[in-house]
Amino acid sequence: MRHLPTLSALALSLALAAPAAFAATTSSADSSKTAAPADSNPVVATVNNIKIHMSDIQADAQNIPPQMQQLPPEKLLPLLINQEVDRKALLIAAQKEGLEKDPNVAARMKAAANVQLENAYVQKAVAAQVTDTAVQAYYDQHYAGKPGPEQVDARQILVSSKEKAEDIIKQLNKGADFAKLAEKDSIDPGAKNGGELGWFSKDEMVPAFADAAFALKKGEYTKTPVQTQFGWHVILNEGHRTAPTPSLDDVKQEIRQKLADQAVQNVLDKVRGQVKIQVFDANGKPLPEEKSAPSSSDSSK
Repeated sequence: MRHLPTLSALALSLALAAPAAFAATTSSADSSKTAAPADSNPVVATVNNIKIHMSDIQADAQNIPPQMQQLPPEKLLPLLINQEVDRKALLIAAQKEGLEKDPNVAARMKAAANVQLENAYVQKAVAAQVTDTAVQAYYDQHYAGKPGPEQVDARQILVSSKEKAEDIIKQLNKGADFAKLAEKDSIDPGAKNGGELGWFSKDEMVPAFADAAFALKKGEYTKTPVQTQFGWHVILNEGHRTAPTPSLDDVKQEIRQKLADQAVQNVLDKVRGQVKIQVFDANGKPLPEEKSAPSSSDSSK
C-alpha cells in the first residue's frame, strides 16, 4: 500500500563498481606487474576486433531485469559482457546476410534511430533544467522552513474476508490485544511486528485506508472493516503529528523527478508550438483546428 520509491541506484552503483569488479577478476600475475594509468573506459571484450567498452556495459545495466538486480557487480559484470558479445556476434551475422538492405528492416532501423534522436533531444533539455541549483531552489521554495504533512502512526490487521474482520473487531471489543491479534491473524507482512505501520501521511496510503486511519483519535480502532484492493482492514490509530521538515537529502530524488516531469512538458509545449499540426479522424477528415493539437496538459484534464 505504501508508495515505494521507483528509482533504483543499481545502474549508478554498477557504473562505479564495475571497473573495480572487473579488475578484481584479473590474475594475481597481472597484479604483480607495474601499475598502468587507469583507463576511464576500458575495453572489456572484442568480437572480430569490434571493441566492447565498459561504457557499453554500464548502459546495459540500466535495463537489466529485476531478478538480475540482486547480483553483486562481480557476478553481474560477466553476464553483461556475454550479453554484449552475443549482440555483436548477431550483428556481424546479420550484416553478412545484408539484412540491413531489406526494406522492412531498414524502416525499423530508421524508426529506432529516430527514437534515439528524440530521446537525446529531450534528455539534453531536461539536463539543462534539472540541475543541483534548480533542486536547491525548489527545496527552498517548497520545503525549507515549512512543517511537513499531517501524519498518523497506526497498526493494522489485514484479512481476506469481511466476516473475519468483523470477528476480530468483536474480539477487540472484548478487550483483546490488537498487536497479538495482528501477529496471529493478519496476512500483512507487518503482522510479525504486531501490525505496526509507523508514521505515514495521507498520500502514502490508498484513499479508503487513509481516510479511515486519519478519522480515528489516538487509541481508537475502526468499528467496521475497511475494504481496499488488498483485503479487509482493522486499523488502530496510535497517534497524530505534524511531520518534521524533511531535509534536502530526504526529498532530493522526489524534487528531481518533479523538475524532470515539468522539463519534459516544457519541451513538448515548445516543439509543438514550432510546427504546424493537423489531425484527421478515422475517415481521413480534418478535425477542427482547435482540436488538432491539444497540449498534453489539456488532454490530462
